Amino acid sequence: MIRNSACGLLAIALWAPVWAVAAASTTVGGPDPIVQPDAQLKAQGMPPVRQSLIDAVQPYADFRGFGFVDWHPKRLEMLVRHRAPGSQTAQIFRLRGPGGALEQVTNFAEPVYGASYEPREGRYLILSRDTGGNEASRVYRLDWASQEPVLLSDPQMRSSARWTRRGDRLLIASLPLDRTAKGGSREQVETVLSFVDPLNPQGRTEFTRLPGGGWSSFVFRPDDQQVAAVQYRTGSDSDLVLIDAQTAKPKRILPAPGMSPAGFFSPRWSLDGQKLFLLTNLHGEFLQLAVYDIAKEELKVLSQHIAWDIESFTLSEDGKYLLAVVNNNGRDEMRLFAAESGAELPRPEIPQGAMSAGIWHETQHQHFAFSLNSPKSPGDVYSYEAGVGVRRWTSAYADPRVNAQLFVNPELVQTKSFDGLLISGWLFRPDPAKFPGKRPVLVDFHGGPEGQSTVRFMGRYNYLIQEMGIALLLPNVRGSTGYGKTFLNLDNGFKRKDSVKDGGAFLDWIAREPGLDAARVVVSGGSYGGYMSLAMAVDYSPQLRGAIDIVGISNFVTFLKSTESYRRDLRRAEYGDERDPLMRDFQERIAPVNNANSIRVPLFVVQGKNDPRVPYTEAEQIVGAVRQNGQAVWYLLAENEGHGFARKSNADYLFYSMINFLKSTLFAHH
Repeated sequence: MIRNSACGLLAIALWAPVWAVAAASTTVGGPDPIVQPDAQLKAQGMPPVRQSLIDAVQPYADFRGFGFVDWHPKRLEMLVRHRAPGSQTAQIFRLRGPGGALEQVTNFAEPVYGASYEPREGRYLILSRDTGGNEASRVYRLDWASQEPVLLSDPQMRSSARWTRRGDRLLIASLPLDRTAKGGSREQVETVLSFVDPLNPQGRTEFTRLPGGGWSSFVFRPDDQQVAAVQYRTGSDSDLVLIDAQTAKPKRILPAPGMSPAGFFSPRWSLDGQKLFLLTNLHGEFLQLAVYDIAKEELKVLSQHIAWDIESFTLSEDGKYLLAVVNNNGRDEMRLFAAESGAELPRPEIPQGAMSAGIWHETQHQHFAFSLNSPKSPGDVYSYEAGVGVRRWTSAYADPRVNAQLFVNPELVQTKSFDGLLISGWLFRPDPAKFPGKRPVLVDFHGGPEGQSTVRFMGRYNYLIQEMGIALLLPNVRGSTGYGKTFLNLDNGFKRKDSVKDGGAFLDWIAREPGLDAARVVVSGGSYGGYMSLAMAVDYSPQLRGAIDIVGISNFVTFLKSTESYRRDLRRAEYGDERDPLMRDFQERIAPVNNANSIRVPLFVVQGKNDPRVPYTEAEQIVGAVRQNGQAVWYLLAENEGHGFARKSNADYLFYSMINFLKSTLFAHH
C-alpha cells in the first residue's frame, strides 16, 4: 500500500543548494544578484531566482531528519538514513547507541535509502541504489573496509533483495527494463528470482520466473523451505502465494477457492512455520490484522474491533508480540497484540506522529525501532522496549532561526461531493494574528492515486504557511487509501473524473469558509496529483489563479504506452485498459493535453528527465499544447532526476521557483 508517497508534496525532497551566483543585476532598492540553477536544470519561461529570495527562505530549506534502516543482528546498534551538512543526498550512517556519534557508511553521488546488515554477524552491508532517479535499482555488497560496492544483481534489470532466514543467501527479485527490449517495450513481463551468495556473486543462479509484475513481500519460512510472496494488482485484489524453495513450484493460498477477491499484504511467518500473519480487507472495508492457519486453511481476524486500516505490523523475533500501526483517519496509532492469542495488550506510550520502518531486534527481542515525524519535527529514530518504554536515538536538525514548535498543526476538514459522498482533507491554516483576513489557498493533491495525505512534517512548505500566510489544503479525494476499499475503487476506469469533481467540491468548501479567499486559489500535485492539478485547470480555471504539475500524467493513453512495461498492467487496473476502444476513447476525451484550450490560468510544469513511471514526454506534450493556446507556462526539467527531485540543489531551486509562481498568481493584482 502507498501513503505519503513521493508523488505529492514530498516529491520535492525535503532537503537543498550549492549555488553559482551570476553577475549581479540591479533592482529597485539596490543590487539583488540572480542565482543560476545547477547545469542539469533546464528552465523555460520562468523568471530568475534572486539572492534575496534564497536568503529569506534559507532557514526553511535545511531540515535534516533521520530514518531508521536496520538493526545490527547482535548488538543494540543500527543503521539510519540522513543527509549530512552540505550534502546533496541522503546516505547511510551507523549509530552505536542512543544519542551516539554518527558514522557515515555510504558517500555516493546517488541517494541511498535502504540497506541491511549481513544477518549473522553484521560483517558487511547489502544496499541498493539507482542512477539519476531512473529506478533501475541494483543490489550491492558493501564491505566495512571498502567504499567500493560489489554488484550482486543483473545490471540490466531492476532488482531488490531478501535474506534467507539462515542468512547464507539472498533472494534477488528482478524485473526487465524496456531499454533491453526490442522496440523499447514488452507485451509480457516476468519477475525473475535468483539466489546469490553475496561473497560469491559470480555464483548467482536463477531460481524461477513468475508471470507478471507486482510481486513483493518475499519472506522465508523459518526453515527456509518455503517462500511467501504477494502478487499485487490493486488494493483490493492481490494473491498470497507460497513457493517451494526446492521445486520452485508456486501455490496460491489466498484468496482460497470460493473467496471473493481482496487485498492480502505483508505476510509474516509464525515461529513454527505453520501460520502466516498478514493484512487483509477480505472481511470488511478496512485492512485488518489476521492470521492464516495453512494446514487448516482458516483465516482469523485479530483486529475486527478497530474501524480503520492497519497500515503495517511487525512480529517480534521471539514470536510473542505483534506491533501494528493503525491509520486513524490520517493519524497514526500504535497497537500491541499478543501473537499467540491475538488479544490486544495495553497500548505502548509512543509520541504522536507519522510512523514508519519498524523492525524488532533479532536477538534482543524486546527492542523495536521505528521512525517518527510530526508537523513540528522533521523526523527522528526511536526504540520501544516492551514493558519499559521509548528511547530517542537521534535529534533532527532545524535552522536555529526557525522554531519548529511554532509550526501549524493541521485541522481535519470535511465536505460532501456532487453525489453526497463525504470527503475529507487536512488544512494548515496560517496564524490569524500574524495574517488577518482571508488567506489565499494552495490545494495540493497526493499521488497514487492509491495514496493518502496524512498528518506529517511539511518541510519547506512551512515557509508558505509561516511567512507568506498561504493556507495549505491537502485533500483526500475518492480513490485515496485509508477510507475503505469501496472508497478506494470509486475512481477506477470510467469513474476517473469523479475524483476531479471531488476537487471541485473542495473549491466550493473554500468559498464557504470565512477565513479563506476563494478568489485566490492555486492547485498543485505530483504524479497522479499532477494529473489532478491539470484536470482541475481544465474544468475549474474560472475558480483558480494557477496550477502546478509535478511529474504528472497529461494523457492516460500515451502514459500507458510509455511507462515501464513492468508497471503497465498494474496501472491499467486503475486507469483502464487503453486497448479497449471504448476505454481508449474515454481516456482521450478526458486527457488534459486534449483539453488544453480550457486551461486559462498560468501553468508550472516540473519533470525529471529519467522518470520511468511518468516519462518526461507527458510534460513536454502538455507544455507544448498549452503554450500553443497562448497561455503562459513555466517549465522546469531536471536531467539528473526521476519521479521527483532527490538532490538538494534541484529541490531548492524548484521551491524557490514555486514561491515566485505563487507570488505571481496569488499575490499579484488581478
